[in-house]
Amino acid sequence: MATEPGIVVLDARSREKYELLHIRGAIHLSLPDFTAEALAKLIPDNTMRILIYCNNNFENEREAFASKTPSSSLNIYTFNTLYSYGYHNVYELAPLLDIHRSQFEFKGSRATQLKHSK
Repeated sequence: MATEPGIVVLDARSREKYELLHIRGAIHLSLPDFTAEALAKLIPDNTMRILIYCNNNFENEREAFASKTPSSSLNIYTFNTLYSYGYHNVYELAPLLDIHRSQFEFKGSRATQLKHSK
């Protein structure tokens, strides 16, 4: 789904984690910064399909994707928050992906290191 046209890939982690490593083409809005205005500016069409990810979607890259227990996953709160703002076409990136075997291209300051460790 992440490669289909018209999909918004949303990274809701902190700016610091996003700049370390993120999926190429992902847009960023840190969860604490979600407001109706910020979301409308970033994703003006609330019917678009949104694919969300955070720390719990990747493994083997603790600096950029520090795992949390599933019950405290950002994705649950991210999904609920987007839904409450009228974005009902929201999905979570799944399953858990090994950062070193993922087919996604990554960007950020750790992306070069990641390429060399594969």
